Amino acid sequence: MQGKMNTKSSIIAHILIIFSMILLEFSTATGALTFPQPPAPFPLPDKLIFADRRLAIVYPIIQNFKNIITSDPLNITATWVGADICKYKGFYCDNPPDNQSAIALASIDFNGFHLSAPTLDGFLDQLPDLALFHANSNNFSGVISPKIANLPYLYELDISNNAFFGPFPTAILTLNTLSFLDIRFNFFSGSVPPQLFNQELDVIFINNNNFLTKLPDNIGDKHIFYLTLANNKLIGPIPRTIARALPNLTEILLLNNQLTGCLPYELGLLKEAVLIDIGNNFLTGPLPYSLGCLQNLEVLNLAGNFLYGQIPEVLCSLGNLANLSLSDNYFTHIGPVCWKQIKREVLDVKNNCIHGLPFQRSYFECVAFFAHARYCPYVPTYAHFPCRLPHFKSTSGLELAPSPS
Repeated sequence: MQGKMNTKSSIIAHILIIFSMILLEFSTATGALTFPQPPAPFPLPDKLIFADRRLAIVYPIIQNFKNIITSDPLNITATWVGADICKYKGFYCDNPPDNQSAIALASIDFNGFHLSAPTLDGFLDQLPDLALFHANSNNFSGVISPKIANLPYLYELDISNNAFFGPFPTAILTLNTLSFLDIRFNFFSGSVPPQLFNQELDVIFINNNNFLTKLPDNIGDKHIFYLTLANNKLIGPIPRTIARALPNLTEILLLNNQLTGCLPYELGLLKEAVLIDIGNNFLTGPLPYSLGCLQNLEVLNLAGNFLYGQIPEVLCSLGNLANLSLSDNYFTHIGPVCWKQIKREVLDVKNNCIHGLPFQRSYFECVAFFAHARYCPYVPTYAHFPCRLPHFKSTSGLELAPSPS
Protein backbone atom coordinates (compact mmCIF):
# COMPACT_ATOMS: atom_id res chain seq x y z
CA MET A 1 0.00 0.00 0.00
CA GLN A 2 2.80 2.36 0.93
CA GLY A 3 4.59 1.56 -2.33
CA LYS A 4 1.50 2.41 -4.39
CA MET A 5 1.18 5.85 -2.71
CA ASN A 6 4.83 6.69 -3.36
CA THR A 7 4.43 5.67 -6.99
CA LYS A 8 1.32 7.86 -7.33
CA SER A 9 3.06 10.88 -5.78
CA SER A 10 6.03 10.48 -8.10
CA ILE A 11 3.75 10.38 -11.11
CA ILE A 12 1.92 13.57 -10.00
CA ALA A 13 5.20 15.42 -9.37
CA HIS A 14 6.52 14.33 -12.74
CA ILE A 15 3.35 15.57 -14.48
CA LEU A 16 3.62 18.97 -12.75
CA ILE A 17 7.22 19.38 -13.84
CA ILE A 18 6.36 18.55 -17.47
CA PHE A 19 3.39 20.97 -17.36
CA SER A 20 5.58 23.77 -16.01
CA MET A 21 8.16 23.24 -18.73
CA ILE A 22 5.50 23.34 -21.43
CA LEU A 23 3.95 26.47 -19.96
CA LEU A 24 7.35 28.21 -19.74
CA GLU A 25 8.17 27.34 -23.33
CA PHE A 26 4.79 28.65 -24.48
CA SER A 27 5.15 31.98 -22.62
CA THR A 28 8.64 32.48 -23.97
CA ALA A 29 7.53 31.89 -27.53
CA THR A 30 4.36 34.03 -27.45
CA GLY A 31 4.99 36.59 -24.74
CA ALA A 32 1.47 35.86 -23.53
CA LEU A 33 2.52 35.04 -20.01
CA THR A 34 5.29 36.50 -17.84
CA PHE A 35 6.34 35.98 -14.30
CA PRO A 36 7.29 39.21 -12.41
CA GLN A 37 10.78 39.33 -10.95
CA PRO A 38 10.93 39.58 -7.18
CA PRO A 39 11.55 43.21 -6.00
CA ALA A 40 15.16 44.14 -5.24
CA PRO A 41 15.80 44.79 -1.59
CA PHE A 42 15.75 48.55 -0.64
CA PRO A 43 19.37 49.72 -0.40
CA LEU A 44 20.05 50.79 3.15
CA PRO A 45 22.32 53.87 3.36
CA ASP A 46 25.76 53.17 4.65
CA LYS A 47 26.56 54.80 7.96
CA LEU A 48 28.97 57.68 7.34
CA ILE A 49 32.28 57.25 9.09
CA PHE A 50 34.38 60.42 9.36
CA ALA A 51 38.12 60.61 9.83
CA ASP A 52 37.61 63.05 12.71
CA ARG A 53 34.76 64.35 14.83
CA ARG A 54 35.48 67.87 13.54
CA LEU A 55 34.66 66.74 10.02
CA ALA A 56 31.42 65.17 11.22
CA ILE A 57 30.42 68.53 12.72
CA VAL A 58 30.89 70.48 9.48
CA TYR A 59 29.31 67.82 7.23
CA PRO A 60 25.68 68.98 7.73
CA ILE A 61 26.79 72.60 7.40
CA ILE A 62 28.27 71.86 3.98
CA GLN A 63 25.21 69.88 2.89
CA ASN A 64 22.86 72.66 3.97
CA PHE A 65 24.91 75.15 1.96
CA LYS A 66 24.86 72.80 -1.01
CA ASN A 67 21.05 72.81 -0.88
CA ILE A 68 20.82 76.61 -1.26
CA ILE A 69 23.17 76.81 -4.24
CA THR A 70 21.03 77.90 -7.17
CA SER A 71 23.57 77.55 -9.98
CA ASP A 72 26.56 75.24 -10.41
CA PRO A 73 27.60 75.35 -14.08
CA LEU A 74 30.80 73.36 -13.48
CA ASN A 75 29.01 70.67 -11.45
CA ILE A 76 31.31 71.28 -8.51
CA THR A 77 28.84 70.17 -5.87
CA ALA A 78 28.54 66.72 -7.42
CA THR A 79 31.75 65.90 -5.53
CA TRP A 80 30.30 67.01 -2.19
CA VAL A 81 29.02 63.59 -1.19
CA GLY A 82 30.09 61.05 1.37
CA ALA A 83 32.15 61.23 4.52
CA ASP A 84 35.51 62.12 2.93
CA ILE A 85 35.09 65.89 3.07
CA CYS A 86 38.81 66.36 2.41
CA LYS A 87 38.20 65.12 -1.16
CA TYR A 88 35.31 67.48 -1.88
CA LYS A 89 36.32 69.84 -4.68
CA GLY A 90 37.33 73.17 -3.17
CA PHE A 91 37.75 71.82 0.37
CA TYR A 92 41.13 71.20 2.03
CA CYS A 93 41.96 69.61 5.36
CA ASP A 94 44.85 70.01 7.76
CA ASN A 95 45.78 69.68 11.41
CA PRO A 96 44.22 72.50 13.45
CA PRO A 97 46.51 74.67 15.61
CA ASP A 98 44.92 73.51 18.85
CA ASN A 99 45.37 69.78 18.15
CA GLN A 100 48.05 68.59 15.77
CA SER A 101 46.71 65.04 15.82
CA ALA A 102 43.22 66.06 14.67
CA ILE A 103 41.97 66.51 11.09
CA ALA A 104 39.82 69.54 10.32
CA LEU A 105 38.48 71.55 7.40
CA ALA A 106 41.21 74.19 7.19
CA SER A 107 40.66 76.01 3.91
CA ILE A 108 38.16 76.54 1.12
CA ASP A 109 39.04 77.67 -2.39
CA PHE A 110 35.99 78.36 -4.58
CA ASN A 111 37.85 80.74 -6.92
CA GLY A 112 36.34 80.67 -10.39
CA PHE A 113 33.68 78.07 -9.60
CA HIS A 114 30.83 80.42 -10.68
CA LEU A 115 28.54 79.15 -7.96
CA SER A 116 25.42 81.13 -7.09
CA ALA A 117 23.88 81.37 -3.64
CA PRO A 118 21.80 84.05 -1.90
CA THR A 119 23.99 84.09 1.21
CA LEU A 120 27.01 82.64 2.98
CA ASP A 121 25.32 82.92 6.37
CA GLY A 122 25.17 79.61 8.14
CA PHE A 123 28.14 78.38 6.14
CA LEU A 124 31.24 80.56 6.31
CA ASP A 125 30.53 81.66 9.87
CA GLN A 126 29.96 78.07 11.08
CA LEU A 127 33.32 76.54 10.11
CA PRO A 128 35.30 76.87 13.35
CA ASP A 129 38.68 75.63 12.09
CA LEU A 130 38.74 77.62 8.86
CA ALA A 131 41.99 79.49 8.17
CA LEU A 132 41.56 80.45 4.53
CA PHE A 133 38.43 81.27 2.52
CA HIS A 134 38.77 82.23 -1.16
CA ALA A 135 35.62 82.69 -3.24
CA ASN A 136 36.68 85.00 -6.06
CA SER A 137 34.45 85.15 -9.15
CA ASN A 138 31.24 83.56 -7.99
CA ASN A 139 27.75 84.96 -7.58
CA PHE A 140 27.36 84.93 -3.82
CA SER A 141 25.20 87.66 -2.36
CA GLY A 142 23.79 89.03 0.88
CA VAL A 143 25.59 90.69 3.77
CA ILE A 144 28.49 89.26 5.70
CA SER A 145 27.42 87.76 9.02
CA PRO A 146 28.93 89.33 12.16
CA LYS A 147 29.43 85.76 13.36
CA ILE A 148 32.61 85.48 11.29
CA ALA A 149 34.18 87.16 14.31
CA ASN A 150 34.02 83.70 15.91
CA LEU A 151 36.52 82.19 13.46
CA PRO A 152 39.73 82.14 15.54
CA TYR A 153 42.15 81.01 12.81
CA LEU A 154 40.96 82.92 9.72
CA TYR A 155 43.93 84.71 8.16
CA GLU A 156 42.88 85.04 4.49
CA LEU A 157 39.45 86.24 3.36
CA ASP A 158 38.78 86.73 -0.34
CA ILE A 159 35.17 87.29 -1.39
CA SER A 160 36.00 89.51 -4.35
CA ASN A 161 34.01 89.72 -7.56
CA ASN A 162 30.67 88.68 -6.13
CA ALA A 163 27.43 90.50 -5.32
CA PHE A 164 27.72 91.23 -1.61
CA PHE A 165 26.18 94.48 -0.38
CA GLY A 166 25.56 96.49 2.75
CA PRO A 167 28.00 98.40 4.96
CA PHE A 168 31.60 97.45 5.51
CA PRO A 169 31.58 94.14 7.43
CA THR A 170 32.91 95.44 10.73
CA ALA A 171 33.26 91.95 12.20
CA ILE A 172 36.45 91.81 10.15
CA LEU A 173 37.99 94.26 12.60
CA THR A 174 37.80 91.67 15.36
CA LEU A 175 39.69 89.00 13.41
CA ASN A 176 43.09 89.33 15.04
CA THR A 177 44.61 86.62 12.85
CA LEU A 178 43.56 88.18 9.52
CA SER A 179 46.43 89.25 7.26
CA PHE A 180 44.81 89.22 3.80
CA LEU A 181 41.52 91.01 3.03
CA ASP A 182 40.01 91.15 -0.45
CA ILE A 183 36.42 92.38 -0.81
CA ARG A 184 36.84 94.25 -4.10
CA PHE A 185 34.29 94.21 -6.95
CA ASN A 186 31.18 94.02 -4.78
CA PHE A 187 28.47 96.48 -3.79
CA PHE A 188 29.52 97.47 -0.30
CA SER A 189 28.77 101.08 0.58
CA GLY A 190 29.04 103.64 3.33
CA SER A 191 32.16 104.54 5.24
CA VAL A 192 35.26 102.48 5.88
CA PRO A 193 36.08 102.24 9.59
CA PRO A 194 39.39 104.01 10.33
CA GLN A 195 40.33 101.03 12.49
CA LEU A 196 40.81 99.00 9.31
CA PHE A 197 44.12 100.75 8.69
CA ASN A 198 45.28 99.88 12.19
CA GLN A 199 44.78 96.14 11.74
CA GLU A 200 47.69 93.74 11.38
CA LEU A 201 47.00 93.30 7.68
CA ASP A 202 49.51 92.74 4.89
CA VAL A 203 47.00 93.22 2.08
CA ILE A 204 43.88 95.42 1.83
CA PHE A 205 41.88 95.24 -1.39
CA ILE A 206 38.57 97.10 -1.10
CA ASN A 207 38.49 98.68 -4.55
CA ASN A 208 35.49 98.77 -6.87
CA ASN A 209 32.79 99.21 -4.26
CA ASN A 210 30.74 102.26 -3.30
CA PHE A 211 32.60 103.37 -0.19
CA LEU A 212 32.32 107.07 0.59
CA THR A 213 35.01 107.82 3.12
CA LYS A 214 38.04 109.89 4.03
CA LEU A 215 41.51 108.48 4.53
CA PRO A 216 42.22 108.79 8.26
CA ASP A 217 45.00 111.05 9.49
CA ASN A 218 45.92 108.81 12.39
CA ILE A 219 46.93 105.64 10.56
CA GLY A 220 48.91 103.46 12.91
CA ASP A 221 52.40 102.12 12.25
CA LYS A 222 51.52 98.97 10.32
CA HIS A 223 53.14 96.64 7.83
CA ILE A 224 50.62 96.86 4.97
CA PHE A 225 52.30 95.93 1.68
CA TYR A 226 49.39 96.31 -0.76
CA LEU A 227 46.72 98.98 -0.34
CA THR A 228 44.07 99.12 -3.06
CA LEU A 229 41.21 101.57 -2.56
CA ALA A 230 40.58 102.45 -6.21
CA ASN A 231 37.19 103.04 -7.84
CA ASN A 232 35.30 104.14 -4.77
CA LYS A 233 34.33 107.61 -3.54
CA LEU A 234 37.24 108.51 -1.30
CA ILE A 235 37.32 112.18 -0.40
CA GLY A 236 39.71 114.58 1.27
CA PRO A 237 43.51 114.79 1.04
CA ILE A 238 46.13 112.08 1.15
CA PRO A 239 47.31 112.11 4.78
CA ARG A 240 50.85 113.31 5.41
CA THR A 241 51.28 110.46 7.89
CA ILE A 242 51.07 107.84 5.15
CA ALA A 243 54.79 107.11 4.89
CA ARG A 244 55.44 107.00 8.62
CA ALA A 245 52.41 104.81 9.18
CA LEU A 246 52.86 102.52 6.17
CA PRO A 247 56.60 102.37 5.45
CA ASN A 248 56.40 98.93 3.82
CA LEU A 249 53.87 99.83 1.14
CA THR A 250 54.79 98.20 -2.16
CA GLU A 251 51.66 99.08 -4.13
CA ILE A 252 49.12 101.81 -3.44
CA LEU A 253 46.14 102.28 -5.75
CA LEU A 254 43.88 105.27 -5.13
CA LEU A 255 42.77 105.94 -8.70
CA ASN A 256 39.25 106.95 -9.72
CA ASN A 257 38.18 108.53 -6.45
CA GLN A 258 37.46 112.09 -5.36
CA LEU A 259 40.65 112.91 -3.47
CA THR A 260 41.49 116.60 -3.15
CA GLY A 261 44.37 118.74 -1.92
CA CYS A 262 48.04 118.57 -2.83
CA LEU A 263 50.43 115.65 -3.01
CA PRO A 264 52.22 115.43 0.33
CA TYR A 265 55.99 115.62 0.43
CA GLU A 266 55.91 112.42 2.49
CA LEU A 267 54.98 110.31 -0.56
CA GLY A 268 58.68 110.38 -1.34
CA LEU A 269 59.37 108.49 1.89
CA LEU A 270 57.62 105.32 0.65
CA LYS A 271 60.96 103.68 -0.05
CA GLU A 272 59.54 100.26 -0.91
CA ALA A 273 56.94 101.53 -3.37
CA VAL A 274 56.94 99.87 -6.79
CA LEU A 275 53.54 101.08 -8.02
CA ILE A 276 51.67 104.26 -7.10
CA ASP A 277 48.44 105.04 -8.94
CA ILE A 278 46.47 108.12 -7.91
CA GLY A 279 45.06 108.92 -11.34
CA ASN A 280 41.67 110.51 -11.98
CA ASN A 281 41.14 112.44 -8.77
CA PHE A 282 41.01 116.16 -7.95
CA LEU A 283 44.57 116.65 -6.73
CA THR A 284 46.36 119.88 -7.47
CA GLY A 285 49.68 121.62 -6.91
CA PRO A 286 53.24 120.87 -8.07
CA LEU A 287 55.00 117.52 -7.88
CA PRO A 288 57.20 117.23 -4.77
CA TYR A 289 60.87 116.61 -5.61
CA SER A 290 60.86 113.93 -2.94
CA LEU A 291 59.29 111.58 -5.51
CA GLY A 292 62.81 111.32 -6.93
CA CYS A 293 63.74 109.24 -3.87
CA LEU A 294 61.45 106.35 -4.84
CA GLN A 295 64.25 104.26 -6.29
CA ASN A 296 62.18 101.07 -6.50
CA LEU A 297 59.35 102.80 -8.35
CA GLU A 298 58.35 101.25 -11.66
CA VAL A 299 54.89 102.75 -12.28
CA LEU A 300 53.59 106.17 -11.27
CA ASN A 301 50.18 107.30 -12.54
CA LEU A 302 49.03 110.81 -11.68
CA ALA A 303 47.03 111.37 -14.87
CA GLY A 304 43.65 113.07 -14.80
CA ASN A 305 44.22 115.54 -11.96
CA PHE A 306 44.86 119.29 -11.68
CA LEU A 307 48.61 119.18 -11.12
CA TYR A 308 50.81 121.92 -12.56
CA GLY A 309 54.29 123.40 -12.68
CA GLN A 310 57.51 121.74 -13.81
CA ILE A 311 57.99 117.99 -13.99
CA PRO A 312 61.02 117.33 -11.77
CA GLU A 313 64.05 115.98 -13.59
CA VAL A 314 64.85 113.84 -10.55
CA LEU A 315 61.58 111.99 -11.05
CA CYS A 316 62.34 111.29 -14.70
CA SER A 317 65.80 110.02 -13.67
CA LEU A 318 64.54 107.10 -11.59
CA GLY A 319 66.39 104.01 -12.80
CA ASN A 320 63.54 101.48 -12.56
CA LEU A 321 60.83 103.71 -13.97
CA ALA A 322 58.88 101.98 -16.74
CA ASN A 323 55.67 104.03 -16.87
CA LEU A 324 55.20 107.63 -15.76
CA SER A 325 51.74 108.90 -16.71
CA LEU A 326 51.15 112.61 -16.16
CA SER A 327 48.63 113.22 -18.95
CA ASP A 328 45.49 115.34 -18.52
CA ASN A 329 47.01 117.80 -16.05
CA TYR A 330 48.38 121.34 -16.39
CA PHE A 331 52.16 120.94 -16.35
CA THR A 332 54.05 123.69 -18.13
CA HIS A 333 57.74 122.67 -18.29
CA ILE A 334 59.95 119.65 -18.82
CA GLY A 335 63.72 119.26 -18.83
CA PRO A 336 66.07 117.23 -21.05
CA VAL A 337 65.89 114.07 -18.91
CA CYS A 338 62.09 114.03 -19.04
CA TRP A 339 62.23 114.77 -22.78
CA LYS A 340 64.27 111.60 -23.26
CA GLN A 341 61.67 109.65 -21.31
CA ILE A 342 58.98 110.94 -23.67
CA LYS A 343 60.97 109.65 -26.63
CA ARG A 344 61.36 106.30 -24.89
CA GLU A 345 57.57 106.24 -24.33
CA VAL A 346 58.07 106.00 -20.60
CA LEU A 347 56.63 109.45 -19.88
CA ASP A 348 53.17 110.47 -21.10
CA VAL A 349 52.41 114.19 -20.90
CA LYS A 350 49.60 114.49 -23.42
CA ASN A 351 46.92 117.10 -22.76
CA ASN A 352 48.97 119.44 -20.56
CA CYS A 353 50.15 123.01 -21.12
CA ILE A 354 53.73 122.34 -22.26
CA HIS A 355 54.63 124.75 -25.03
CA GLY A 356 56.16 123.16 -28.11
CA LEU A 357 54.85 119.64 -27.52
CA PRO A 358 52.05 118.08 -29.58
CA PHE A 359 48.70 116.97 -28.17
CA GLN A 360 48.49 119.70 -25.52
CA ARG A 361 45.56 121.67 -24.14
CA SER A 362 44.53 124.83 -25.97
CA TYR A 363 46.04 128.15 -25.00
CA PHE A 364 42.68 129.41 -23.72
CA GLU A 365 42.10 126.30 -21.59
CA CYS A 366 45.48 126.75 -19.92
CA VAL A 367 44.95 130.48 -19.35
CA ALA A 368 41.55 129.80 -17.78
CA PHE A 369 43.10 127.28 -15.39
CA PHE A 370 45.92 129.56 -14.22
CA ALA A 371 43.57 132.52 -13.84
CA HIS A 372 42.45 131.02 -10.52
CA ALA A 373 44.87 131.10 -7.63
CA ARG A 374 45.68 127.73 -6.10
CA TYR A 375 47.24 127.08 -2.75
CA CYS A 376 49.23 124.20 -1.30
CA PRO A 377 50.38 124.11 2.33
CA TYR A 378 54.03 123.42 3.15
CA VAL A 379 55.19 124.90 -0.18
CA PRO A 380 58.90 125.03 0.87
CA THR A 381 58.96 121.26 1.23
CA TYR A 382 58.39 120.66 -2.47
CA ALA A 383 62.07 121.34 -3.31
CA HIS A 384 63.43 119.27 -0.39
CA PHE A 385 65.02 115.85 -0.72
CA PRO A 386 64.77 113.25 2.03
CA CYS A 387 67.51 111.15 0.39
CA ARG A 388 70.78 111.10 -1.52
CA LEU A 389 70.30 110.75 -5.26
CA PRO A 390 73.04 108.59 -6.82
CA HIS A 391 71.00 108.26 -10.01
CA PHE A 392 70.80 112.04 -10.46
CA LYS A 393 74.11 113.75 -11.15
CA SER A 394 73.08 117.37 -10.74
CA THR A 395 71.39 118.48 -7.54
CA SER A 396 72.43 122.08 -7.74
CA GLY A 397 69.98 124.38 -6.01
CA LEU A 398 68.24 121.44 -4.36
CA GLU A 399 68.26 121.01 -0.60
CA LEU A 400 68.54 117.75 1.29
CA ALA A 401 66.14 117.99 4.18
CA PRO A 402 64.30 115.80 6.65
CA SER A 403 60.60 115.41 6.57
CA PRO A 404 59.01 118.62 7.85
CA SER A 405 57.03 118.39 11.06
